[in-house]
Amino acid sequence: MVTHEILSAHPAPADPLDALAACIEACFECEQCCTACADACLAGEKAMRRCIRTDLDCADICAATGRVLSRQTEPSWALIRAQVEACRTACRVCAEECEQHADEHEHCRICAECCRRCEQSCTRLLDALPKASA
Repeated sequence: MVTHEILSAHPAPADPLDALAACIEACFECEQCCTACADACLAGEKAMRRCIRTDLDCADICAATGRVLSRQTEPSWALIRAQVEACRTACRVCAEECEQHADEHEHCRICAECCRRCEQSCTRLLDALPKASA
């Protein structure tokens, strides 16, 4: 809720504000989930290396996306669209990887669900963004 509140307080709030705020929150939540999952995987077996790498890549992309989306002044919609598409892809790939381990590792199940929520939020934002390339 704080995200929507701070974005609304901007002198020139972005449109679509609801989808933007939801996507920012989902990105930062996903960053945290992926970081925690990677850490839990580190405590486990070496066979989890791919999962760890995917978790950390997704966490970094989600963090960058959340920060980019938080800036509302004179956006480049083409750049924002590309960033959100990259985030959606990272979340899909991470979810697929974690789903392979979800039966054995609760943290992977939770992370996969979190990534799927962020992926869906990115899709909703992409559908709501202006189509202009500026």
